[in-house]
Amino acid sequence: MARDKQKRSCGQVLAEWRAFVWDPRSRQVLGRTATSWGLILLFYLLFYGFLAGLFALTMWVLLQTVDPHVPKYQDRLATPGMMIRPRTETLDVAFNVSAAETWQHYVRLLHDFLEPYNDSVQAARNAACRPGRYHEQPDEAVPNVPKRACRFARSALGPCAGLGPPGTAFGYAAGRPCVLLKVNRVINYFPGENKSINVVCAAKREEDAARLGEMAMFPPNGTIDLMYFPYYGKRVHVNYTQPVVAVQFLNATANEDHHVECRLNAAGLRADDERDKFAGRVAFRLRINRD
Repeated sequence: MARDKQKRSCGQVLAEWRAFVWDPRSRQVLGRTATSWGLILLFYLLFYGFLAGLFALTMWVLLQTVDPHVPKYQDRLATPGMMIRPRTETLDVAFNVSAAETWQHYVRLLHDFLEPYNDSVQAARNAACRPGRYHEQPDEAVPNVPKRACRFARSALGPCAGLGPPGTAFGYAAGRPCVLLKVNRVINYFPGENKSINVVCAAKREEDAARLGEMAMFPPNGTIDLMYFPYYGKRVHVNYTQPVVAVQFLNATANEDHHVECRLNAAGLRADDERDKFAGRVAFRLRINRD
């Protein structure tokens, strides 16, 4: 039976570690000479430099195929999405009529959103386009020529424009709230097949329609004029102001949840795809509490 090795003292262990870190006889640091360390560092420098250069080259080649003005792939955007304002994380608009602090932030969000829509701003920045037809602006052999945007006057939203006395507060102070609906921008999108388009809103379930009550749409009938299409992209279509539609709930039953769905009504557009609940439509919850 082999005898157990004698235990080394702490001094011996420490001496061995010192010799490993720096051996004065072989002039090695951590078990390698300066030449060995230099060759290893040179190898990794060249190796990672090559990888970085290869990555930079592939990114440069990729960027040569990308148009900064138009997305390369738009095949998944046949139907634009919709969203509401005031914007909330859960798509809920809930407040108490008698507690101003529960709806003042909605009013503030709507004012901030509509500020670029002020009539004076639109008159200074955008053009008075001919309604009822697409506002096409061809490049005429000069690519990416800046395009003029059509005016969308805030006053077209009627009582949902927020231009009346401060106490009206988009109808929230009276329990008749306004919700704005906007269609997401899609470059070179021509909705409606040259026919008028509009937004329609209703209770998600027919049996809840009576409790939701009457609604008013602004502009009338929730119309979105064709002159706001096509959209040519942020870099080219300077000052583009996308059209919005306002829906005001005039007598929704208080202290109850109302599930509302708004859809874009346009020829050739489907808004019933259950795989994408935001394609051409948006659903939100409305609750108006009264003490």
